[in-house]
Amino acid sequence: MEDIEQTPQKEESKKSKAQKTVLSYLHDLVFGLVAVLLLFMLVFRVIVVSGPSMKETLQNGDCIVLLSSVFYNEPKYGDIVVVSKKAYKDGEPIIKRVIATEGQEVNIDFYKGIVSVDGVELYEPYVNTPTNEFEGIEFPQIVPTGCVFVLGDNRNLSKDSRSPEIGMIDKREILGKALVIALPGPNEVTGKRDFKRIGVLW
Repeated sequence: MEDIEQTPQKEESKKSKAQKTVLSYLHDLVFGLVAVLLLFMLVFRVIVVSGPSMKETLQNGDCIVLLSSVFYNEPKYGDIVVVSKKAYKDGEPIIKRVIATEGQEVNIDFYKGIVSVDGVELYEPYVNTPTNEFEGIEFPQIVPTGCVFVLGDNRNLSKDSRSPEIGMIDKREILGKALVIALPGPNEVTGKRDFKRIGVLW
């Protein structure tokens, strides 16, 4: 009789332990999700590319992940950055490539379509078109302290640092560095997505 009376208590104890284990797992899961969400909000940002200015590197409609400017404050040549310049379209984000940083001299031969930095012609395999479009700023130009000079990869269809509307970019106007294509935009001809384009940006 004594053993029979203790069985329900043991079962209740087992149930209580099981419930505590489940609650513990749920707590850890919620905590983990919140931590990931906060990390993503602070460290990363997601934007969708609009326009053809970075073609062929980036296409209209590409969804890309940025490293937030909180953790990215030393842009260098070749970085693809998202910029918000209040003087241009009320700060609408634009995406461009860093070509020169503070103290460097930028020169453009619009006839030949060649960009030079500190007297050295750049090797630019990423460009879709040569740099033939003059947008109003005379060259050569020295990049001021705390600024960068940016260009789109699709040079003849890009509004960038060649234009007085944009000019040099203060580093504080950089929202972040583009890291990866997370979801490619639809092809403008076929309407299909090329999932092979998913990956790290260089």
